[in-house]
Amino acid sequence: MSKIKTVFQCQACGYSSPKWLGKCPDCGAWNSFSEEKQSPKPLRSFGLSEPQPLSKIVGGRENRTLIGIQEFDRVLGGGLVNGSIILIGGDPGIGKSTLLLQAVAKITEQQSDTELRTVLYVSGEESPEQIKLRAERLSIDSDNIILLPETLVENIINAANDLKPSAVVIDSIQTIYTEELTSAPGSVGQIRESAAKLMFFAKRSDIPVFLIGHVTKEGAIAGPRVLEHIVDTVLYFEGDRGHPYRILRTMKNRFGSTNEIGVFEMTDEGLMEISNPSELFMSERPLNVSGSTVIATMEGTRPLLVEMQALVSPTTFGMPRRTSMGVDFNRVNLLIAVLEKKAGIHLGGMDVFINIVGGLKILEPAADMGIISSIVSSFREAPIDPKTILFGEVGLSGEVRAVAQGEARLKEAAKIGFKKAIIPKNNAGRLKGDLGLTIIGVKDVEEAIENIGN
Repeated sequence: MSKIKTVFQCQACGYSSPKWLGKCPDCGAWNSFSEEKQSPKPLRSFGLSEPQPLSKIVGGRENRTLIGIQEFDRVLGGGLVNGSIILIGGDPGIGKSTLLLQAVAKITEQQSDTELRTVLYVSGEESPEQIKLRAERLSIDSDNIILLPETLVENIINAANDLKPSAVVIDSIQTIYTEELTSAPGSVGQIRESAAKLMFFAKRSDIPVFLIGHVTKEGAIAGPRVLEHIVDTVLYFEGDRGHPYRILRTMKNRFGSTNEIGVFEMTDEGLMEISNPSELFMSERPLNVSGSTVIATMEGTRPLLVEMQALVSPTTFGMPRRTSMGVDFNRVNLLIAVLEKKAGIHLGGMDVFINIVGGLKILEPAADMGIISSIVSSFREAPIDPKTILFGEVGLSGEVRAVAQGEARLKEAAKIGFKKAIIPKNNAGRLKGDLGLTIIGVKDVEEAIENIGN
């Protein structure tokens, strides 16, 4: 009889050690080692297909199925690809299960040839009665949503092979385990092997699989990093609990663009998609108030207009405070230094607070012009024209650099009703045709500040 060996394995990266360690020498995580039993029994091979030359492979577009929720289809790159495996992560209670239950309900309403599509919903955390209560709140009642309370991945794959559904939902991957490993569900080995089995099932059966993933307190998806490499698409469902808005963001997509977002609003009837988020983010915008400006940002292929607010006030402490919500903290400090050095705006004795209204997070440098203009507006107590839009990247020498897709940003601003745009000079020189806006191209921070108050 083979002997079972006990090892200590890092739950963050999978590093193994014969003894417990306080800090992982591989990834640097503290207190992440847990004891696991390992059997020397070799794992079953999944087998390989026959090798063939690239020139003999027949290409073509992937087969897609529209879910019926436009914002969800957008982040997937235009619909659900057959045989793909999608990982959805997010904070507890953010609405992951609600979103997928609404999605599978839309899938079952569609017809495949002459029959309605069926979806297998595997629940490892909730009982069928709990899922039924959620479905009743969402007004969902379908005979084609098949619930399976199961955590053994071999049983799940057997049930899916017998049912042959149009899609499979696993809620959640951290509760699934395989018989081939003796470690507990949720461990690095179990998550990796269970996800691999589901991936092989999806590719061979051409059935898409949704995986719901838990996140750690740092916001990363729990389990080994290889989990995100195995899947085809990684989606993060994010949002501020103080706001009803939820954002589904694409972090990885083998069948579409990354950094695409879908915007939803959480209501009593479930998640409602927002077709025009620019109007939503500015619906309660105050007019003629200092420190408030509107910037044009890009999320994937979608231009968004969002309000940025700044508050500059004299500090009552020896060290001024710098606080930012929705933009990078280090970026704000960098731009404050540029203002002091290149524009003569002395903020050494001022507290500076930056906020993106609506709970949105902006990662691209095109927001630099908005940060600078809102800080200067609050510092001088001089409101910016509410019909003015800004975007542009600011360098350390004070120059304003061009950004991508400038024309798409301006078209979105014109559609909403803006009349003036302060943009990088290089972007202004590339524009073709009349967009219905007064375009002001600026080359540096000083020139931008001069045009803000005009």
